[in-house]
Amino acid sequence: MSWTRRKSIEAMTPTGDQHRLARTLSWPHLLALGVGAIVGTGILTLIGVGADRAGPAVLLSFAIAGAICACAALAYAELSTMMPAAGSAYSYSYVALGEGIAWIVGWSLILEYSLVVSTVAVGWSGYAAPLLTGIGFPELLTQGPELGGLVNLPAIFIIAVVAGLLMLGTHESARLNSILVLIKIATLSLFVWVALPAFDAQNLEPFMPFGFAKAMGPDGVERGVMAAAAIIFFAFYGFDAISTAAEEAKNPDRDLAIGIVGSLIVCTLIYVLVAAAAIGAMPFTRFADSPEPLALILREMGRGEVARIVAIAAVIALPTVLLGFLYGQSRIFLVMARDGFLPQSLAKISKRGTPVRITIVTAVLVAIIAGLLPIDEIAALANAGTLIAFTAVGACLLVLRRRSPDLRRPFRTPAAWFVGLGAICGCAYLFISLPRDTILACFGWNALGLVVYFLYGQKRATAV
Repeated sequence: MSWTRRKSIEAMTPTGDQHRLARTLSWPHLLALGVGAIVGTGILTLIGVGADRAGPAVLLSFAIAGAICACAALAYAELSTMMPAAGSAYSYSYVALGEGIAWIVGWSLILEYSLVVSTVAVGWSGYAAPLLTGIGFPELLTQGPELGGLVNLPAIFIIAVVAGLLMLGTHESARLNSILVLIKIATLSLFVWVALPAFDAQNLEPFMPFGFAKAMGPDGVERGVMAAAAIIFFAFYGFDAISTAAEEAKNPDRDLAIGIVGSLIVCTLIYVLVAAAAIGAMPFTRFADSPEPLALILREMGRGEVARIVAIAAVIALPTVLLGFLYGQSRIFLVMARDGFLPQSLAKISKRGTPVRITIVTAVLVAIIAGLLPIDEIAALANAGTLIAFTAVGACLLVLRRRSPDLRRPFRTPAAWFVGLGAICGCAYLFISLPRDTILACFGWNALGLVVYFLYGQKRATAV
């Protein structure tokens, strides 16, 4: 049955120059790609949402989300060096779990990447719109129909700029991304340097006002350490985009593991320091659920000039998240096109070694979502799609350790069964900790995906 048909590792490597990506990325590029994709709107905004859901125990929420992501990252590191192809969790699932599961994972990754790119583009537009309307740009063209406008042109514009960079060349895009990532790290370091000296231990009491497990509050909002962790999880993922660069890594045996594990370590350290500085600087109730908690804290401390620097630097560096996820989605679409799930003509590689056609298709898709649809209502779905993919990667690690123990593994995950089960169980717990409506919407999305698979994909799949 095609549902259980597995793809061979040998079949993951494309044949012919028209489908082969150019190897142009070294480990510093991959590390910057991961940090750029991970550190974005998550830490800049979600620390306020997390504090509202868990109080000072949001520090524990960050630790839990980071530990679960660490298990997933180690699994990604082993699998990506074993199978240095562009398809990430989709390809690993095709090899280890079969075509049907691979389709569900690929469909979930489409959900994750599309919503992240669109949401970040709309967030960037939110900063840019006041500047544009101040010089006479029509306000109707800065908001989607759900907010009373016609179309969000700034969001479409920034997607087009990032897509153009990716089509120009992967190496050139990675170089600019590295510069912007350094700006972003410097900005967060500035916040910690200013806020941490104001740390007051009394702001940590009571530490866990809403308990550990998810529970419905009297105001209808689900709170608790795990409820916060399920949302904060959004701030950690992005390292999986590195695995989509496996085919373009100069030395995948070494560079992929450094990029995946290294970026998560760097970002976890940054997040813990920023969260501790924020929670310690003032009572969490004063910045909980604020759309700009870090800037709010700085203004409350009387450091308005630093708050402006943080806001400006965030706008400059935010496109690194777009670049990481738009890059990742185009590579997953590329591999799905090679496998026949999308028109194979889209898998053609340009003379510069980039998938221009699939990048254009990807950019148009996310630009439509960002320009027209009500992103805020569905953005939480990105977490659900990611958790499905991370769970599958944990399962792939264990299945291949059992089925093919002698396969070459340039990076061998330590304590593989602990890591694999940690990724599976941790992601499953985070999934059920998501809001109920998000879980139901995720099931609806995957039901639609199965319809597409049985009516279109199953008949055209070519991978063996």
